Amino acid sequence: MGRNIRNIEYSKVLLLKDQVMYGEGQVVSKTIAQNNRHSLTLFAFDKDEEISTHKSEGDALVLVLEGVAEVTIDKEKYILCENEAIVMPSNAPHAVYAKEKLKMLLTVSFPED
Repeated sequence: MGRNIRNIEYSKVLLLKDQVMYGEGQVVSKTIAQNNRHSLTLFAFDKDEEISTHKSEGDALVLVLEGVAEVTIDKEKYILCENEAIVMPSNAPHAVYAKEKLKMLLTVSFPED
């Protein structure tokens, strides 16, 4: 049977924020799990980089691992710091902006088919 988690080591204590590296002027992503029900992706944003407003069919949880994020959900802005999280409801327009260098874990849970 195949493994569901990829791109990080098994059976090793690690810091998630160390599993994705910053790129100058970029948003870098690293998928660690993906199927039709769930997606787990690590992101590293350079300061002032963003993922522009969009919608998703799944509920999305953002967990800040390092830095400060400005998350917009339905035109309302929220500031998240290290170890803080927020859920972006499915089909709500949302965006993520890095107020400073930012690392985060994005977990999306999609509806059953």
